[in-house]
Amino acid sequence: MKHPNFDVDLEADERRRAAHDFDPVTPGETFTSAHEEFEALRARRPIARSQEYEGFWALLGYDEVLTAITDIEHFTTSKQNAIPKFAFTGVRPPLHLDPPEHTEYRRVINKAFTPPKIRELESTVRASAVGLLDPLIDTGWADVCKEYAQRFPAFVFADFFNLDLETSELIKSVTRTYVDAIQVLDHEVVKSLSGKLYEIAQTIIDDRAAGGYDPEEDLTAALLAARPQGEPLPDHLVLGCVRQLIVTGMVAPSVFIGNMFVHLSRDPELQDQLRANPTLIPAAVEEFLRLYSPYRGMARTAREDVMLGGQLIRKDDPVALVYTSANRDERVFPDGETFVLNRPNISKHISFGRGTHSCPGAPLARMMMSITLEEVLSRSASFTAAGDPEMAIWAEWGTRSVPLDFVRA
Repeated sequence: MKHPNFDVDLEADERRRAAHDFDPVTPGETFTSAHEEFEALRARRPIARSQEYEGFWALLGYDEVLTAITDIEHFTTSKQNAIPKFAFTGVRPPLHLDPPEHTEYRRVINKAFTPPKIRELESTVRASAVGLLDPLIDTGWADVCKEYAQRFPAFVFADFFNLDLETSELIKSVTRTYVDAIQVLDHEVVKSLSGKLYEIAQTIIDDRAAGGYDPEEDLTAALLAARPQGEPLPDHLVLGCVRQLIVTGMVAPSVFIGNMFVHLSRDPELQDQLRANPTLIPAAVEEFLRLYSPYRGMARTAREDVMLGGQLIRKDDPVALVYTSANRDERVFPDGETFVLNRPNISKHISFGRGTHSCPGAPLARMMMSITLEEVLSRSASFTAAGDPEMAIWAEWGTRSVPLDFVRA
């Protein structure tokens, strides 16, 4: 029996849907094991099938991910934006919205991440990095994830959102536990802490609503002051937006920073090259972004039956956007598993997404990563692994613990 619209044998398709190509929750993942598995799968199935989390398609190839994130006619983010699906509050941040509903929020958010705005933050971001890195390097040993990567975003976030450090540290503490609970599928803790994050976001909003903040200088105040079509943005969606920025601003940078440190600890020649020529650091950051994107569980849902990469995706099927695999696709990036400084087509990487839901905070993230490398390399003569990294599990990819030995410059 054939599909009414596509040249697809439905009996064969049912067998394909019952397949289990990989297990996203396999214990004992190492720094290289997931990428080794994705590389093998990409060669034969750039769209893989898993029966975990009630069944989903994993988009492993570059073209497949790029299509799903840019083809908003056939793929929506409003039904399920992550695998596994955790949704308890009914409050929908912009990550869950499609245009045109998404557009007004994005216009306001984008204004907060212009190059001049980011440059204004540079001195305080650098001071925060130095203040955290110096004692670690002096000590000679540190878990760079726990002592730097998981703390540095809190300082940056506090400055960007005009928060006192106490509130920012509270956010970091809650967010860390929240992510840990997601990793072990502890629904009760996730539900509780998700509510706590909304409470924190509401406190920030209430403070801004009381006045005293310039919408040109404060993103929350700007969201409250926005008047698309002459009407304010709905309260519940402003709340969702602030809460979304809290989570994404804290989690992704901390995982990615640890990934960079692992690579450099295993490549002393690259360390020395970047120390000798710091102007290469921005190019190195871009290649690290390509190699070590922390995202593999963001998702879209098919609006209708659609063919993607030769595979029938049925209406309401969730698809995981495995950025960390797509960025290594040999069809786009030759020697995709290898670090190549100044890769000719590096601008093609999709670590910050593309299209409607591309990451608005990309300029700030790039600055944070560059400053981190500039300061740690200038202050150390070397750093090496002091043990194996501890890895996050699906839906993130990357490090939770990275012990290093430092030698002061």
